[in-house]
Amino acid sequence: MKINLASILSWLILSLMPFQSLSQDQTRLLLRVDDIGMCHAVNTAMKQFAETGIPFSTSVMFACPWYLEAVEILKAYPQISVGVHLTLNSEWQHYKWGPVLGKTVVPSLVDSNGYFFATHAEFNAHEIKVEEVEKELRAQIARARRSGVKIDYLDYHMGTAVSRPELRAIVEKLAREYNVGLSLYFGEAYQTMFHIPIESKKDSLIAAVQNLQPGKTHLMVMHVGFENPEMNALIDMDSPLMRTPDGSSLVSKHRQAELHALCSPEFRALIKTNKVAFITYRDVVAQNGLKSMKKPN
Repeated sequence: MKINLASILSWLILSLMPFQSLSQDQTRLLLRVDDIGMCHAVNTAMKQFAETGIPFSTSVMFACPWYLEAVEILKAYPQISVGVHLTLNSEWQHYKWGPVLGKTVVPSLVDSNGYFFATHAEFNAHEIKVEEVEKELRAQIARARRSGVKIDYLDYHMGTAVSRPELRAIVEKLAREYNVGLSLYFGEAYQTMFHIPIESKKDSLIAAVQNLQPGKTHLMVMHVGFENPEMNALIDMDSPLMRTPDGSSLVSKHRQAELHALCSPEFRALIKTNKVAFITYRDVVAQNGLKSMKKPN
């Protein structure tokens, strides 16, 4: 297994500011980078951020074609805590994926072509069978565990897997069964840069981190990628924020801007102030224990 020595060195330097000994004016910040395994541009953007050595958590879509590459990248960066991004949607217009179990095993979860439904509206318009949701989510977790990376937590792509009480109950059951954490179940204060205008993302991220409430655990969810032909072709059918009024894609510009913000000198400078402790879900689980988890309000 190839190990990135520069990343390990940076991680060790950052680890001199341990989770257990935060001063009163320090803030715990969980960075969660989502949608890993979706495509090559997202995987390699995550790798670029990993090379900074900043500890973060990343949620992998094990139902997607590029999860194998994501796994190989993650094995080289021990500062990253890995979660399963439980997936029940395939939101792009021309790029699709379906269930790990295949369309014949979980037919209520797929469209006529055997792919997950693109939007929340489509998902909710169909008679989804709860037992099929459990089978598929269990299969995604099983694939993740077979991949060779340690799984620390679960979360949910587009929120679909917890969008109904009966579905949330399944996710909670699986977290207990597989002895892993659940994102947003440790009292984290949630923020994201998803809705922030492209040109404002870096300044907004810096301002958000500078204004975090001391003594609390904050979660910042990010979506990274490269502005290249692969990502330029992706059109998000679920979120109007990711499209221009004439329907052109803004996805690559948004994700490139978030990567630029995370790798910027200004963001790196925040680490040196010692006012923000960058932690991961692995740290949170170790510190608080799985029994401390509570359903978010």
